[in-house]
Amino acid sequence: MAITTSTTTAVELSPLPPLPNSSGHNRFHNGASRLADSEVPDGGYGWVVITGCAVLAWWFVGTGYSWGVIQGALVEKGLSTPATLSYVGSLAVAIISFLAIINARVIRAIGVQKTGMLGILILGVSEILSGFTVKNLAGLFVTSGVSLGVGLSLCFMAATATPAQYFSKKRGLANGIVFAAGGLGGAIISLALDAVIQRLGTAWAYRILGLATLLTGLPAAWLVRERSPVKTAGFIEWRLFRDLEFVIIFATGAVATFPLLVPAFFIPLYGRSIGLSSSTGAGLLAGFNLSSAAGRILCGFLCDKIGSLNALLISLLINAITMLALWPASTTLAPLVAFVVLNGAANGGFFSTIPTVVGNVFGSQRVSVAMAMVVTGWGGGYLMGSPIAGYLLDAYGGTESGFQAYRPAITYAGCMGLGAVGLVAFARFRKNRSIFAKV
Repeated sequence: MAITTSTTTAVELSPLPPLPNSSGHNRFHNGASRLADSEVPDGGYGWVVITGCAVLAWWFVGTGYSWGVIQGALVEKGLSTPATLSYVGSLAVAIISFLAIINARVIRAIGVQKTGMLGILILGVSEILSGFTVKNLAGLFVTSGVSLGVGLSLCFMAATATPAQYFSKKRGLANGIVFAAGGLGGAIISLALDAVIQRLGTAWAYRILGLATLLTGLPAAWLVRERSPVKTAGFIEWRLFRDLEFVIIFATGAVATFPLLVPAFFIPLYGRSIGLSSSTGAGLLAGFNLSSAAGRILCGFLCDKIGSLNALLISLLINAITMLALWPASTTLAPLVAFVVLNGAANGGFFSTIPTVVGNVFGSQRVSVAMAMVVTGWGGGYLMGSPIAGYLLDAYGGTESGFQAYRPAITYAGCMGLGAVGLVAFARFRKNRSIFAKV
């Protein structure tokens, strides 16, 4: 298949002497980056890239969000407590943040194509190796925590930084499609893992997952390539922290990630606390991920129609309200299904709107650096958010004490969600006080 590329004017973001007005300095760089956006094709080979990125997202999002199924099986086998095991899943996702800036540098060194292929290779091999450590907690931390996390982080950066190079007017929709595939992957992987665990055990579930990741992920990563590679001066643009808008976006993500993984990790266990079977719990988690996929597309569409900050505010508000009002009242299947659908959609919306917010503010040529810095701020929430909920669960009686033991953890997650709502509301209304403005 022949690929036609066009030569465009490269925008070199080299370091400049400090200016008295730092916000003006950032506006200069943002303007230079947006100048490159004027030549974005909004389609063409970009749709092939979106397909490749979507398959990557299927695996790096779906694998992370299906941890609740494996965690439930390991708790049932008596390997460890939910609080300790949630650290394994949280560590893998947190490494996405810890390595974000380094991986942005890796992309510039070897390109997104090789970065994505390397990420899929590490991810698949880690899953296969995890099949040999399901009875060893320390080994599981290495294979399903550290090693798998490195693979997730490489895939995440490759799939996140590339769509902005091909789409401008349809950027929200493009990001929504990519991350919706991740939600769909989470739904299918959750159901498949539960079925395989019931028949063959957790070890073989890991091995089959790893083989499927390698067989489909490597060809998809080969399709992903840059439109116009851009070199930057270093790992971090410290001057961005002089920009209040960037600081608010950074802080919003840092706070919002504390509660985001709590439902995905604890829904299967919570389902058992109200008398549901493990298969029903896996089905609820699949529903959560499926709803997340729909929410990612919807919020991506809303980014283009009502503005990315408005879409982000709506998704975070629904996320917080459902955790504080609906989840505690979900003592039977029907309200729990309603919570899963609404919270899953809002949860997914966060991940499809953040790349669009960053891309719209800083332009396609700076998005990889700015996004890497924003994602680095998610590390604390990813690593500690779910374990804190697990410790609160243990402190109030653990999994054997019924659904009431989950309420302190749910309240903690909901309050953190409200904090993120406050931050993004400040950013949105600081930009335009009109409720109906497209921001």
